[in-house]
Amino acid sequence: MRILALIERIIRQMLRDKRTLALLFFAPLVVLTLMYFFFNGNTADPELGTVDASAKLESALEKADIVVTAYEKADNETVIADNLDGLLTVEGRQLNLILQNSDPASARALQGKITQAALMQSAAPAGAVAENLEIKYVYGNENTEFFDVLSPILVGFFVFFFVFLISGIGLLKERISGTLERLLATPIRRGEIVAAYLAGFGLFAIIQTCIVVFYSINVLDMVMVGSVWHVIVINLLLALVALSLGTLLSSFAGSEFQMVQFIPIVVVPQIFFAGIIPLEGMADWLQNLGKVMPLYYAADALKSVMYKGQGLADIRGDLLALVIFAAVFIMLNVFALKRYRVL
Repeated sequence: MRILALIERIIRQMLRDKRTLALLFFAPLVVLTLMYFFFNGNTADPELGTVDASAKLESALEKADIVVTAYEKADNETVIADNLDGLLTVEGRQLNLILQNSDPASARALQGKITQAALMQSAAPAGAVAENLEIKYVYGNENTEFFDVLSPILVGFFVFFFVFLISGIGLLKERISGTLERLLATPIRRGEIVAAYLAGFGLFAIIQTCIVVFYSINVLDMVMVGSVWHVIVINLLLALVALSLGTLLSSFAGSEFQMVQFIPIVVVPQIFFAGIIPLEGMADWLQNLGKVMPLYYAADALKSVMYKGQGLADIRGDLLALVIFAAVFIMLNVFALKRYRVL
């Protein structure tokens, strides 16, 4: 009987917590749906520029599901400017291939397709074709692994995740303990409270960000082509976004358990849009959905600096997006505090 009474109490407690029930049943469906669309999307055909390639070779490349664009003259800058996956230049029997190598797996797949296409249109043996194929890389080299591209994304994700969690639960404790309510009973403005909490938690976010960045680069020896200070700037902006988002969502949570429930809804989907899974072959609505995720811009900026060696001017669009996200979340924080100011 005592066990039955305890079971009944747990069931009633769960039934009274509508938010927990909704997230318990709804969150797995959201994540599973996203994974379904991600892993059932079509793979985008690689885009290859060609210079002085014969019509027969171009035809063989197109039959290998490669989108071919012919150029009279092109180089590395053309690959970057036109976002080509590669550039194939033909000089007699010599084939010069420049791979962008933003995704090492896709670059190797493209190299294999080009080798096959060259074999199809040539009577030369496979060894001779491979010998006449000289490969250069815009980013990285032949030893580049997938983790080299993935590591900048992971740095941003862990900064975002832990700052979001700590700031959200930190402000939640202020509410539960009554500190925030007593503070709101004073003449202090809501904007001043938000600014103070952001500055207070932000100090620890800055320290955490610097530790993560320097540890990743100097201890784990992650790939680092650009400036480490640019990486810190990006991560600090991302931490500000996570900080303001965490404090905002904590306003709608009644306990630490409910705060953690936001993770599968708010944090987990962002990792899918951070660049780990190529979005090019996905449906347009799915690609557009990624553009409302802060981590989408932060991951692109970090990858551009750490892997491609680009500067702040090249990623100004991503930085602007992060600033806008932070500004919007901070403003929403001010409005959210209004519900707790009873005097």
